[in-house]
Amino acid sequence: MTKGQAMIRTALTAMVLLAGLSGAQAAQCGTSPAGFDAWKRECSEEARAKGVGGTAIAALMQTNYASATIAADRGQRSFQLSLDQFLAKRGAAAIVARGRQLKQSQAAMFASIEQRYGVPPGPLIAIWGMESAFGSQRGNQHMLSSIATLAYDCRRPEFFTEQLYAALKLIDRGVLSGATRGSMHGEVGQTQFMPKNILAYGVGNLDVAANALASTANFLRANGWKAGAGYQPGEPNFAAIEAWNAAGVYQKAIALMGRQIDGGGSAAQR
Repeated sequence: MTKGQAMIRTALTAMVLLAGLSGAQAAQCGTSPAGFDAWKRECSEEARAKGVGGTAIAALMQTNYASATIAADRGQRSFQLSLDQFLAKRGAAAIVARGRQLKQSQAAMFASIEQRYGVPPGPLIAIWGMESAFGSQRGNQHMLSSIATLAYDCRRPEFFTEQLYAALKLIDRGVLSGATRGSMHGEVGQTQFMPKNILAYGVGNLDVAANALASTANFLRANGWKAGAGYQPGEPNFAAIEAWNAAGVYQKAIALMGRQIDGGGSAAQR
């Protein structure tokens, strides 16, 4: 074989390898409902190859394109508000007032959680109130359709593909089902956990308040929460609140409401 023939053979081999790699790429994302069914078929084949079971695959194939989820994902304007505007829009005064009542009426539960995870009631109650109005607004969207739609959508496919695989694993385990309902982005339970966080930090049925709050405390501890340290901006535990939600105005609101619930001033004070 001449040097020129060897170079040609090497080039052809590289082309074959690249073709194989391109065929193994993830299912193609899209920006409209038109390609969703084709994407589901490709995604189901990939999931099956990765060991996802038949129950979860069947649930994935039964999902529908969630237009309401896409609209909500494009319209999260409240996170662009000032802190005062955000607090007013989210009903912070009512959350604090109700939160103080719950702190007293459920004192034994919160004491148990704090003893185990080191997280005081205030920030947990603030998250509970902010996320689901203390369990009364957990969402009524088809959880798997919401997550599958966001995994298909070209805006953030990598993040939501991870969430999708976590959801499929939870369905295989019987923790969730193909009929589970949640919020617009697929959050479920009283403090609105995404599937990856359920796998990592979930403690029991998250529709039960005690389990959801313990799971939230477990998340915060795993993200650096230190018992007895402060959790306001600039204090050691604020980073754990930042890990819970990426929006700065949300983080500050949780810290503020948590302090007020824990006894640090009235709901009107900042």
